[in-house]
Amino acid sequence: PDVNESYYKFTVNERGAIRFGIGAVKGVGAGAVDAIVQTRQSGLYKSVFDMAKRIDLRAVNKKAFESLAYAGGFDSFESTHRAQYFHAEDNSTGMEKAIRFGQRYKENENSAQASLFGAGEAAELPEPVLAPCPQWGLIEKLKYEKDVIGIYLTSHPLDTYRFEIEHFCQLASIELARTFAHISAGGKQGE
Repeated sequence: PDVNESYYKFTVNERGAIRFGIGAVKGVGAGAVDAIVQTRQSGLYKSVFDMAKRIDLRAVNKKAFESLAYAGGFDSFESTHRAQYFHAEDNSTGMEKAIRFGQRYKENENSAQASLFGAGEAAELPEPVLAPCPQWGLIEKLKYEKDVIGIYLTSHPLDTYRFEIEHFCQLASIELARTFAHISAGGKQGE
């Protein structure tokens, strides 16, 4: 999923790649998707802060923002990575900073419009900066992805061991997958 390309359902983008539907992400409802898509028509989002200041934060709440971040919906913002949205600095996460920024921006905009005869202008709020932190490892990234999407989308946990599986395992990959599935379903090895 990508907040700059995805719609409610699965679609094909201009490059012919399939985009995961935002509506299939757990925690993101139809109202949130509509708000994201409608607001995006006036221009692509440049950052999570740009998105927070432009959309209706009543339609796209904190849970929707978090689910989108876990699913990779903000991965097109090249200056950030998923872990930064959840890294806590100064008693707030990057996601909380983005939502507070969006709320302050809208309050500032509304107070300027409500001034005498509408002559006042809103002071420009600088976008906060997400604190640097280490990126998540593949397993952690995929765990969160599977939690909100239901499948591993960007990779698979066993991809790291592809060479070893192909060259050192006596079982065929399909037999190995069946064995793992059986064990994880509660069966015992050797049954």
